[in-house]
Amino acid sequence: MLVTCRQMQETEERAFANGVQAADLMETAGIGIAQVIRQFFPTPGTLILYLGSGNNAGDALVAGRELQKLGWTLLARLSGEPEKMKPLPQAHWFSLSGVSCLHQAPIISQTAPIVLLDGLLGIGSQGPMRPNLAALAQEMNQLRISHRAVTIAMDIPSGLDGDTGQPHPDCVVADITATVAFCKTGLVADEATHHVGRLALVPLPSLTALAPGDDTLGYLLTPEYLRPHLPRRNFDFHKGQAGRVGILAGSPGYYGAAELACRAALRAGAGLVTLVVKEQAYDILAQRVPPEVMVKSVKDYREVLDMRFDALAIGPGLGFAHEIEYLELIRQTQVRSVVDADALTALARQGPEAVNDCASSHLFTPHPGEMARLMPDASSLSRREQAEVWAANHIGHTLLLKGARTIISTLGQDTLYNTTGHPGMATGGMGDVLTGVAAALIGQGIPTHFAAGLAAWLCGRAAEIQSLTQAVESTLPTDVIQNLGRAWAEL
Repeated sequence: MLVTCRQMQETEERAFANGVQAADLMETAGIGIAQVIRQFFPTPGTLILYLGSGNNAGDALVAGRELQKLGWTLLARLSGEPEKMKPLPQAHWFSLSGVSCLHQAPIISQTAPIVLLDGLLGIGSQGPMRPNLAALAQEMNQLRISHRAVTIAMDIPSGLDGDTGQPHPDCVVADITATVAFCKTGLVADEATHHVGRLALVPLPSLTALAPGDDTLGYLLTPEYLRPHLPRRNFDFHKGQAGRVGILAGSPGYYGAAELACRAALRAGAGLVTLVVKEQAYDILAQRVPPEVMVKSVKDYREVLDMRFDALAIGPGLGFAHEIEYLELIRQTQVRSVVDADALTALARQGPEAVNDCASSHLFTPHPGEMARLMPDASSLSRREQAEVWAANHIGHTLLLKGARTIISTLGQDTLYNTTGHPGMATGGMGDVLTGVAAALIGQGIPTHFAAGLAAWLCGRAAEIQSLTQAVESTLPTDVIQNLGRAWAEL
């Protein structure tokens, strides 16, 4: 769940009053941060600890100690004398052997990967950073650019306001932020995304049990949150129970969108996948899609109303030549559908009431440009506000607003923020994959709100798994499809 910094501090105070020891929390947090680093960097490299004087430095030192056991080389940059640290981090500093303390910016010639661990400031800091801390933050940001070092922030990037997400001058730019116990509200603010990077949640069971009562601020999508919503198949399960998914996609010049959506639906567990196409597209697409996909030609997309499906995916590469037909299908079908791409643009031209006329609840998956067409007067709203206002105006439907921090909103449900993915996913076709995955999950009976969350998390994590063996810039939608099974296994 999301909390304010004050709520987090109050939760810690209650834990201490109940006998929880700060040293134990630091140990658990540091070990969890080390596990996050190992998840993204399974091969040991060089870890440079950037340490302030507060307890955040202690978390960093515990993480460094754990990684040192696994063969990582440790270096450290301190903001001041160790004797000026708080007692707990000071004790960890003097007990840690084999760490080289650097008095100037490191010369990067060490073993890759090079990971910079931001332990300068925690959520208790307010306002601009002091000059000595700002200089170290600048150094991290420069090394990230000049030597492609990877920066991991602990709990919150130093220099970021934990409540508003406003970055102060020289705020650390993190590639990954390992936030502890609960996600702080500022981490999911629009202006914070560039500084926060990929979000990872480090659980602290002794604090989680004392979660604040106000749970309306939203939730991060994590394996722990999503796992209860995964379907569990009985041993006598058959394909008819795994969902019949119909996909309306592909038009001249955009046949690849149909292929991607079909392949993704298969990998996401759909029992039967049928691609519904116009007669002129049948011969081409019947040869392109996997042999597991059935291809059915129609003269009119409204014929789908008489077909048996558990979920529909409508829009990828569909074009606008037959928009009257598929818009009528979206309105009339009793089947939960994923509405994407060209279908979203066609709907936007009909006005907001077109969505409210639908006979069933649907999942709408716009990217920012499509969202601007759906809500042309919402440019002054934050992404969260856009999603929640749209959901409030279209009762029963779910909105998945794509982006670096995908947001999912349904009236009456907690707003969800995806944590997975990387900038390599900024390429054509990723949305087609998401549409296929979401339709497959809906077809398996998962409520739309959670099917959207699962689809976003799975696609992002599949892309991350691919990046363990290649540069993120090389990631393709087909790579995501190939790694969906591995991502699913992690859940």
